[in-house]
Amino acid sequence: MRPAIGLALTIARRELRAGLRGFWVMLLCLMLGVAAIAAVGLVRGAITSALSDQGAVLLGGDAQYEFTYRRATPGELDWIKSHSSALSEVIEFRSMLSTGTDAADRALTQVKAVDGAYPLTGKLQLDPPVGVDALKGEGGTPGIFLDPILANRLGVKPGDRVELGGQSFVMMAEIKRVPDSTGTGFALGPPSIVALSAIQGTSLLAPGSLFETEYRVSLPPGTDLATLHRQAESRFADAGMRWSDRRRAAPGAQRFVDRLGSFLVLVGLAGLAVGGVGISATVASWVERKAGTIATLRALGATGATIRAAFLIQLIALGAIGILAGLGLGVGLVLAASSLIENALPIPVAIRVTPGPLGEAALYGALIAAIFALWPLSRMAAMRAASLYRDIGDGRRFPPWPTVAITGVLLVVLVVVSAWFSGLWGLTLASLGGIALALLILSAAAWGIRRAARAGQHLARGRPALRAALAAIGGPRSEARSVILSLGLGLSVLAAVGQVDSGLRSAIDQDLPKRAPAYFVIDIQPDQIDPFKALLAKMPEVTKVEAVPMLRGVITQINGQNARKVAGEHWVLRGDRGVTYSDVPREKLTAGKWWPKNYDGPPLASFSAKEAEEIGLKLGDNITVNILGRDITAKVTSFRDVDFSTGGIGFVLTLDPAALQGAPHTWLATIYAPPKAEAAVMRDLAKAFPNITAIRVRDAIERVTDALGAIARATSLAASVTLLTGFVVLIGAAAAGERARAWEAAMLKTLGATRGTILLSFALRSALMGAAAGLVAVLFGGLAGWAVVDLVMGAPFHFAPWPAFLIVAGGVIATLGAGLIFAWRPLSRRPAGELRGSE
Repeated sequence: MRPAIGLALTIARRELRAGLRGFWVMLLCLMLGVAAIAAVGLVRGAITSALSDQGAVLLGGDAQYEFTYRRATPGELDWIKSHSSALSEVIEFRSMLSTGTDAADRALTQVKAVDGAYPLTGKLQLDPPVGVDALKGEGGTPGIFLDPILANRLGVKPGDRVELGGQSFVMMAEIKRVPDSTGTGFALGPPSIVALSAIQGTSLLAPGSLFETEYRVSLPPGTDLATLHRQAESRFADAGMRWSDRRRAAPGAQRFVDRLGSFLVLVGLAGLAVGGVGISATVASWVERKAGTIATLRALGATGATIRAAFLIQLIALGAIGILAGLGLGVGLVLAASSLIENALPIPVAIRVTPGPLGEAALYGALIAAIFALWPLSRMAAMRAASLYRDIGDGRRFPPWPTVAITGVLLVVLVVVSAWFSGLWGLTLASLGGIALALLILSAAAWGIRRAARAGQHLARGRPALRAALAAIGGPRSEARSVILSLGLGLSVLAAVGQVDSGLRSAIDQDLPKRAPAYFVIDIQPDQIDPFKALLAKMPEVTKVEAVPMLRGVITQINGQNARKVAGEHWVLRGDRGVTYSDVPREKLTAGKWWPKNYDGPPLASFSAKEAEEIGLKLGDNITVNILGRDITAKVTSFRDVDFSTGGIGFVLTLDPAALQGAPHTWLATIYAPPKAEAAVMRDLAKAFPNITAIRVRDAIERVTDALGAIARATSLAASVTLLTGFVVLIGAAAAGERARAWEAAMLKTLGATRGTILLSFALRSALMGAAAGLVAVLFGGLAGWAVVDLVMGAPFHFAPWPAFLIVAGGVIATLGAGLIFAWRPLSRRPAGELRGSE
C-alpha cells in the first residue's frame, strides 16, 4: 500500500509541474463560489457577534420588564427595584408631530419617553452633543430630540417649536445614534425622544392608549439571569409582563439576520452548483487530454487504483488552491468594504476575520468539487491501454455503482451540513430542492433543444448558416448542456428574484391601493368617536369610514397550557395582538356560531379561521389572553374568514362585549378617500383631535416596498455571483470547443462557405442556446414568483414581461459574447493546415 501511495504522489507531483494550464475554469468557479459564501458568512458573523457582545447596550440594560398599554403598579415596581442595582423607565408609542395646521406640516413619529436615568448602558449620540438633561427644554417648554429625517421633513432645527399630541416642545438636538435602537422592530415613523415627565398626565397616556412601558435594569454582580428570569415569570405570571435580557437582546433582528444570511449562503451554493458544471467539464477534458499518459502508465504496469489516486491527489491539490483563493478573495472584499458595511448598519459592528464562516465556505467548496469531479474521474476505471492508444472510446456513459453511491453520500452530507449551519431545515430543503429542480429542468431543456435541433435541420434547407448551427447544437460534441446548465441556473435565480420582487411590488402598488384605506387612525378616545364620525360625515370626499373598539393582548395559554409550547413560535403568539369586541360578526363565519346579542355569560371568542388551523385551534378550545394585566379565558365558538390582504381592519381575535366590559380602551378607524383628498382630511382631523395618530397607508406601503427592495438587491447581488460563475463556465466551454470549431470552419470553407456564413453560423448557435437558457430561466422564475406571491403571500400574481425580456436578452448576449470571443481564431486558420493536423 505504501509503495503504491508513494508512486501516486510521485506521479501527481510530476504532473503538477506542468502548471495550472487547463484548470483555470475550475479554479475560478471554486474561487467565486467560495468567496461569495465566505463574504456573506463574515458579515453575518460580525452582525451576530455584535448583537451578542452588545446585548446590554442594545437592550438598554441587563434585563427588561415590558408591560403592554400600562405602567407597573407600585407593588410590581418595588419588586423590580429590589432585584436590580439601577432602573430606567421608558415608554414608547406612536404619535403625530406637527409644526403647523397644514397636513404637510405633520409627520408620524415613534416616540421614546425616557426618565433621567436613560440610558443605563451605551451612549446617546446627539448633534449638538448635549446631554439627556436638555430634554428639560427652555423657557418652560419641554425639549425634544428628533431624527434627522424627521427634522428635514418638517423643516425644523434646534430651537424651533413643534407640537406632539397637542403639547408644545422645543427641538434641542438631532439624534445621530440611539444605543437601544434594534429591539423596536419595523417602525412606521422616524424616532423622537422626549422626557417622561413631559407627557405624564396628558392624553398621550390616557387609559386605553397604545403604548409600551419598558423597565430596563442593571443587575448586581453575580446575578444569575436564568434564575432571575424564572423568579420574574413566577411573580408576574398573570400580569402580562414580557421578559428580555442581554443574552438575546434583539431576537427579531437576530432572527432576520440569521434567515437572510442563511438564504444568501444558499444562493451562493447555487453559484457553486453552477461552478460544479465547470468543474465537471474541466475534469472530463483533463481526463481526455491525459488519455495517452494513462495508457502509458497502464502499459508500464501501474494499477488502476494507483492511477486514480495520482489523479485524485492532483484534484485535491488544485481544489485546495481554488478554495484558498476564494477564501482570500472573500476576506479581501469584506475588509475592503468594511467601512461601508459598518456605516450602513444601525449598530456598532466590527468586521473581523473569524474561522467559522471561512470553514463553512471551504467545506461547501470541497463538497461541491468532490460531487461534480467524481463522475468524470470515474471514467478512468473503464479505460484500457489498447483502446486508449487506438483512440477507441470506452463506450460507457454512466459511472460505476461505487461512484454513484459515494456521490449520493456526499449529496446527503451537503444537505445535512447546509441545514445544520443555517438551522433552518425548511428553508434549506426548499432552496436546495429548488436548485436541484432547476438543474433537472435545465438538463431536460438541453436534451430537448438538441433533439429539436436534429429534428429541425431539414427545415433549414437553403439556409446554410442556420443548418450548420442546428447541426452543431444537435451533434455529439454539442455544447448545449454545459451552456444551458451554467448560464441557465444563474439566470433562473435572477428571474425568480425579479418576478417575486415585481409581483410583490405590483400587489402593493396596484392591487392593495384599490382596496386599502387612506388612513389608519388610532388612539381615538371613547368620548371622541361620535364627534370623529360626525366630522368625517361632513366631508364629501370621504367615501367610507370603519371604526371598531380596540385593545391589545397577549395569548398566553391554549387549553390551560403554555400557548407557545402547544402551537410553536407562530406569529399570532409572538408579542401582543389586536383584540376587539362586537355583538355581530364583521366577517363571514366559516364554522361555529356567533354569541347572541346582549350575551352576558362566560367569555366567548371568535378566531380567524386560517390562523386557527395553523396553530391547531378547534371549536370548543379555551384560550387565555392577557389584557392590561388581566387574564381572560374564553371558549372558542366560531371561526371567521379574515382577509388581511385588503389593508383594512382585521382582527385575529374577537371577544363578546361582556368579556371586556369596563376595560379601558380606544377606538381604531379606517378612512377611505382618494389621494387628492388625503391632505384636507388630515388637516381637519388634526385641528379637531390633536391627540389622535393617523398612519397614512401609502407611507406604510412605501416603507414595506423599500424593505422588499433592499432584500431583493441583496439577493440579486448574491445571484450575480452565480451568473458570473456561469459566464466563466461559458468561456471555458467556448475555449474547450475552439479546436472543434476550427475543424468545422475548415470543413465549411472547403465546401465553399464564406467567412460571413461561418461566423453567422457560430453566432446563431450561441444565440439559440442562450435564448433557450433564458426561456427556461423565465419559466422557472415565473413559477417561483407565482408560488411565493400567490401561495405564500396570498396576493394576486402578475407576470412581469420586462424582467423576463431582460433575462432572455441577457442569455443571448452572454452566449454570443462567449462564443464569438473564441470564433475569430478558428476563422483565421487555413483549411489545409487544420485538416492535415487532425489526421
